[in-house]
Amino acid sequence: MSAMGDSNPNTNANLDINLPCLTTSLSEVTSKRKKRISGVWDHFTKIPKVDGGKPDRAKCNYCAKDFGCESSQGTSTLKRHMDKCTRYYKEKQQVLALSASSEQGGTAISRWKFDLDLFRRELARLVIVEELPFKFVECEGFINFCKVLQPKFNPISRTTVAKDCLELYMNEKRKIKEVLQRSAHRVCLTIDMWTSIQNIGYMCLTIYYIDREWNLQKKIINFCAIPFPHTGEGIANEVQSCLLAWGLEKVCTITVDNCSLNDVAIRSLRRSLHKKNSLLLEGEFLHMRCCAHVLNLIVRDVIEDAKTSWIRIRNVVKYVISLPTRQQKFKMCVEKEKISCEKTLCLDVCTHWNSTFLMLQIALEFQKAFERLEDLDINFKKELKDGMPTEDDWEKAKVLCKLLERFYNSTKKLSEPLCVTSNVYFHEVYAIEVFLMQCVRSQNTCLRDMALKMKEKYDKYWGNIDRVNIMLLVAVVLDPRYKLKYLEFCYSKIHPTDNVMRLIERVILAFDRLLKHYQSIEMIPDVPPVQLNQSGDKSMIELLDEQNVEFQRIQDEYRRQVEEENIQYGSEFDRYLLECTEKDVNFNILYWWKVNGSRFPILSQIARDILAIPVSAVASDSAFSSGEQVLDQFRSSLTPKLVECLICTKDWLTSSSTPIEVEESLEEFEEVESIIGEGAGTD
Repeated sequence: MSAMGDSNPNTNANLDINLPCLTTSLSEVTSKRKKRISGVWDHFTKIPKVDGGKPDRAKCNYCAKDFGCESSQGTSTLKRHMDKCTRYYKEKQQVLALSASSEQGGTAISRWKFDLDLFRRELARLVIVEELPFKFVECEGFINFCKVLQPKFNPISRTTVAKDCLELYMNEKRKIKEVLQRSAHRVCLTIDMWTSIQNIGYMCLTIYYIDREWNLQKKIINFCAIPFPHTGEGIANEVQSCLLAWGLEKVCTITVDNCSLNDVAIRSLRRSLHKKNSLLLEGEFLHMRCCAHVLNLIVRDVIEDAKTSWIRIRNVVKYVISLPTRQQKFKMCVEKEKISCEKTLCLDVCTHWNSTFLMLQIALEFQKAFERLEDLDINFKKELKDGMPTEDDWEKAKVLCKLLERFYNSTKKLSEPLCVTSNVYFHEVYAIEVFLMQCVRSQNTCLRDMALKMKEKYDKYWGNIDRVNIMLLVAVVLDPRYKLKYLEFCYSKIHPTDNVMRLIERVILAFDRLLKHYQSIEMIPDVPPVQLNQSGDKSMIELLDEQNVEFQRIQDEYRRQVEEENIQYGSEFDRYLLECTEKDVNFNILYWWKVNGSRFPILSQIARDILAIPVSAVASDSAFSSGEQVLDQFRSSLTPKLVECLICTKDWLTSSSTPIEVEESLEEFEEVESIIGEGAGTD
């Protein structure tokens, strides 16, 4: 109490002295908080005077130049300098960026700086992948866009980007050659012919192989000019030169379209490659005919015969989509007929029969709307030179679509660029034959007549089972879902028993030859001899090596004993056939062989080569074309070397080829048009 109650004069004196000081410091802090400081001072440092006076000059933190900074001058001079300071912009390029950390699975902060070399490499990649002309880099819009990203960007010329593309081509080619040289497996080839606008012929050579991770790989290794007139010997010489340049020695099959020129080329290649011992089974099954080309030949005549009917349907489609006003009237007819189809009318391309099929398929959905439009639009009949489609025309179009749909689906499956197709070939060809046989027996005269014409073409190319390339049947047997019994079962349904049994014997004989061939080339690790030291005694390390060698010898002896027992109880092929078939719906044949390769070491090597065989020589977006493949205007204007650079490098950089599907494009365009229409309606 006394302590609290007593007054201390010293304490009061201290309070009287300290309070003014506390008040002063708070006011100073408040004034400093209220004072606004320009951001330019983050880049300048005031230069103190020698006499200790107030600084009147400031130095740039980047270039060390000094400027006046008195309060009367303000900071305008300093700001103008920052707009011109080169070192400031270089320093500004360095920013904090997030980069993936592969070790920890997260992200890490790193320093990033504008890299001109990286920019040029990625620009070359952009030009190649997006098929842009070289002059694109000199366009004003592109230059302005780059300057927004990098203010100090210096435009580059079309010559520079062309050189960068060539350099990128050489670097990617070197990487692929290194991978191929390390691979001990065979490659499958496809040969495809192109033509430029200047009528220069090009040969496209593509290789297919399955890598160590059991992934199917596709690489265009050559796109070279072939002088006119084309000859089989000339094509064969170019293929041999390309294989030699790439260091490719082992060839499994060569897939080409059905023309006499390619027959001569294959015979020439078989002779030359056989001398180098580069072929599988002496090249007996080297020649693989392009299935997409055969399918085109089968459907082409039927489409041409029915042209008088479907051309009238094409004319009414063209009339409707030619003007927006007509489209509005047609839309009213669709609503009145209560047609729920969401697809949009489209025209076909004369050289692609799949577009004709899609055009007719969509038009048939709107048949009633076209008939109603005839009453609503007085100009409808007048502008149709060939007249309105008759009921017979619509009926023929329905029959034609039914037939084409089967061939359309098969062509898509057999022309997938990065999917295994050799084991799919038999199923699709067999399904087409069964389908045509059913149509031939139809009571519908129109369907029967069209099917008979298709069946005649089918029998010309695929009707004789003795002419089937056995490697395609081997691929079916190597599919654990089907195997050998499936072939016998399917063929016996539509072919004489004697012919079927003779074919099955050929397949078994082919497997025996393949097993012997791959067993003879199986790599066995060499065991180095044990070396003695100079004194004649073995060192401790050499003794340990000798023990390892002895253990290796024991393992080799065990393998030989197992092989002898397998001969007694059945070969590797017999054991594979005795196992139950797979029933997985989402079956991946390459993954199955990757997992089961240790149980069937020889068969897995056969499967790696046979399953890589492409049954189509053209990409999926060209598989429906009945005309020659023509280079676009930009590529046709380039030298053959640059054409090869652009086409090959694009194929290498875009590992997952995803060609545009016609149906998907139509749906996307419909969605875009609806969005644009809604936006226009709200304005």
